[in-house]
Amino acid sequence: MFATTPLRIVAVSAGLSQPSSTRLLADRLATAARERLAADQDRNVDVHVIELRDLAVDIANHLVSGFPPAALREAIDAVTEADGLIAVTPVFTASYSGLFKSFFDLIDHTALTGKPVVIAATGGTARHSLVLEHALRPLFAYLRAVTVPTSVYAASEDWGASGDEYTEGLPSRIRRAGGELASAVLGRTVSGASRTPGLDDGEDALVPFEQQLADLRLD
Repeated sequence: MFATTPLRIVAVSAGLSQPSSTRLLADRLATAARERLAADQDRNVDVHVIELRDLAVDIANHLVSGFPPAALREAIDAVTEADGLIAVTPVFTASYSGLFKSFFDLIDHTALTGKPVVIAATGGTARHSLVLEHALRPLFAYLRAVTVPTSVYAASEDWGASGDEYTEGLPSRIRRAGGELASAVLGRTVSGASRTPGLDDGEDALVPFEQQLADLRLD
């Protein structure tokens, strides 16, 4: 890759309404990652947001026909070719939305191998925040992506809240997740240090923990 090639951050939003809090969260995470990347290196950063609501009919048709229309093919290519991915879904029935899952069902299970991903979700109540851990993180582990440590859940009351002495506010969590994605895209650990395998590192040291779990699944 040439040094002048822009870094590509792709955000996937599965929000259905317009305007959508899911799209807003995707935009803010993308901005946080772009700002951190721009501050840490001198390459351009391209951000592309995919609205799944605009592709809903194409996704359904592809699931039954096996042939993606051009717009859907472009969206899938953008996700698989991105340097970093942001995936945001509304919570429906205590899990990710059907539209969100249907889109990622169309992506080959090895196409995201090693790709840094921020997972995020929106919902009406904080009681559904564990959807990030019991639904989204296992999904991207199966796809062999590398999810950054910080996931972001935004309940209705989080918008405009600054947090308290025990809980980070939503803006702080967004900045932290965006920074972790930027570090992963640049090939660093979350702390910012370069990750260079040493002689004592076994083969498994090069494989993300999520991928190791995915490799153990039973077909």
